Amino acid sequence: MRVVFAASEAVPFCKTGGLADVAGSLPQALGERGVAVTLFLPYYREVRERFPDGEAVGMISVPIGKQSVSARLLRSGDTVFIDCPQYFDRVGLYGDEEGEHPDNDDRFGFFARSVLEGARVLFDSVDVFHVHDWQTGLLPLVLKTLYAEDPVIGNAAVVQTVHNLAFQGNFPKDRVSRFGLPWSVFTAEGAEFYDQLSFLKSGLVWADRINTVSPTYAREITTTNFGCGLDGVLIARKGNLSGILNGIDVDTWNPQTDEHLVRRYGRSDFVEGKAACKAALQRETGLEANASACLFASVTRVSQQKGLDLVLDALEKRVAKGDQFVLLGKGDVALLSPYRKFRDRYPDRVHLHETFDESFAHQVYAGADAFVMPSRFEPCGLGQMIAMRYGTLPIGVATGGLADTVRPHGFLAARAERRSVAGVIGAARRAFEKKSAWQARIRDAMGVDFSWKRSAKLYEALYNTAINR
Repeated sequence: MRVVFAASEAVPFCKTGGLADVAGSLPQALGERGVAVTLFLPYYREVRERFPDGEAVGMISVPIGKQSVSARLLRSGDTVFIDCPQYFDRVGLYGDEEGEHPDNDDRFGFFARSVLEGARVLFDSVDVFHVHDWQTGLLPLVLKTLYAEDPVIGNAAVVQTVHNLAFQGNFPKDRVSRFGLPWSVFTAEGAEFYDQLSFLKSGLVWADRINTVSPTYAREITTTNFGCGLDGVLIARKGNLSGILNGIDVDTWNPQTDEHLVRRYGRSDFVEGKAACKAALQRETGLEANASACLFASVTRVSQQKGLDLVLDALEKRVAKGDQFVLLGKGDVALLSPYRKFRDRYPDRVHLHETFDESFAHQVYAGADAFVMPSRFEPCGLGQMIAMRYGTLPIGVATGGLADTVRPHGFLAARAERRSVAGVIGAARRAFEKKSAWQARIRDAMGVDFSWKRSAKLYEALYNTAINR
């Protein structure tokens, strides 16, 4: 099976969010199952600087408006970069400190079509195009209209994965003609969304199969509360919609081999290992050396979605009684400000680390007792899975991937509301006092298989379903 994987970011090349983890790990896991996967990725400036040695394997040209934009195809292993300095040689993947790049419509409209052109150059045939989020959402539409009769790619199936429905790529409708598309696609049943051309909706309508990154999120996005205005489209395509949980890189996130830890541990010796890591984290952050305190922690982007505002009062009540809290993350200053004041009130019990620090993240996952992740919505989430692998029990809200992974080992609030979340934090703290039962939870949580092998098997089955449409 030949699969072309089209994504706007992927580790180890570039990353802004969880999409990069999926695009970096899933192709490898599929390759281990014998699926031939080639990842197509924009050759951003930061990728060029870190990976300058791609092999030139071809040239393509894509019409954008009245001009023809050319790009080189550069191969590095199983990855093909689209090298177009006009669109990708700049600071930031999607924007810079002044905001989103104003030509993101052209940039990713070009990228979607360049993947199709690149596939025509490099392969004799393609079985499946697997596209991700709005940045490649135009590809299914372009394939099914402009390339439907192409002998190399015209018969390929398309799988559209939605990592976050809230980001849709909606642009002025004159882009329909600018991208060479027929106006017949611009209808309420097609690519039109509130009189704009929607990249993501195009993918949802023209893909053969749609999937999201957890079964619960797949159900949630067919409702008005989570559908972001696209629930009607998703209800209409419900028979072709499914959810597959993401995995985590179990080699990178492995407490038995983790070089960032003062003591490594597994399921058989986690009591001693986590105690050592907790003491080290307390020293590193200037917190009181207190083994009996419950050390709550979050590793997160600070945004409205992530729900940190929902837990502040409950955490303060716990900290006032001697517990501790560590936050690793950056983002919305308005949401961080109350946490800065919280830290100032309890400098020896609260620590804020307002930058992303890979090594420190490992230390937090290992040293904390409970991982706080009160997201208002969470398509999948990786933090709760990493935390469980390190024996740190998650506290979250019953939404999306949290609902599919946290129980029965962690603790879930029924609703993303302060009272509900406070209740579940209290339940977790009471459970923490019962050491033997708490340790049994840890042992079971550390044994859950969150590897990409499980997910890859399901994706291969999804590809076969799409091919046999």
